[in-house]
Amino acid sequence: MSGHSKFANIKHKKEKNDAAKGKIFTIIGREIAVAVKEGGPDPANNSKLRDVIAKAKANNMPNDTIDRGIKKAAGDANSVNYEAITYEGYGPSGTAIIVDTLTDNKNRTAANVKNAFSKGNGNVGTPGCVSYMFDKKGQIILDKEECDLDADTLMMMALDAGAEDFSEEEDSFEILTDPDQFSAVREALEAEGLEMAEAEVTMIPQNYVTLTDEEEIKRFNRILDFLDADDDVQAVYHNLDE
Repeated sequence: MSGHSKFANIKHKKEKNDAAKGKIFTIIGREIAVAVKEGGPDPANNSKLRDVIAKAKANNMPNDTIDRGIKKAAGDANSVNYEAITYEGYGPSGTAIIVDTLTDNKNRTAANVKNAFSKGNGNVGTPGCVSYMFDKKGQIILDKEECDLDADTLMMMALDAGAEDFSEEEDSFEILTDPDQFSAVREALEAEGLEMAEAEVTMIPQNYVTLTDEEEIKRFNRILDFLDADDDVQAVYHNLDE
């Protein structure tokens, strides 16, 4: 990850999210609903729900909004059932894009995702066509300004809790875990009172692609803009070096 300041990207995303909190809260609200339906409304007995709550807090979602989402999902037997569907495809110059969705209408979502790719002269591929170029990892980012620990102390704490890797960037610390160990590591850091700028299971590219042609960059961003505007889209991963 050296040379790729994930934290800079997070701050950029958070600035966008501050202007569109409704979008990110909708995304997390759906994840809360799915987690509650799968494992119940008690975070103490539902590790997936604990992970979603941590993600919500990292995105400055108010506690009362989180609680309302949990109660709504637990109390409404007729609430919408969302299905998780992942799409994979190619942007300009073979850039790889993965799109995670939660949808109550597969046909609508498939059409919208395909339309987003076509707007940037990309195309949706078959399942597995690009995901082999990514590693699924738990990723925890801490802002150096918000962390009182030095790098060595934090690294040992994370590794002792089960983390796989630790790296120090100019303005942040990054901790990577096996997806199955993510909850344990995150909870160990939370128990020490550490605040996280981002905490989630994500897809990390094994290699990055650089686009130099301005038109290709515009087309790539056009794909991302259309995906970002789609309420069914939960997350987008790609291997473009930004």
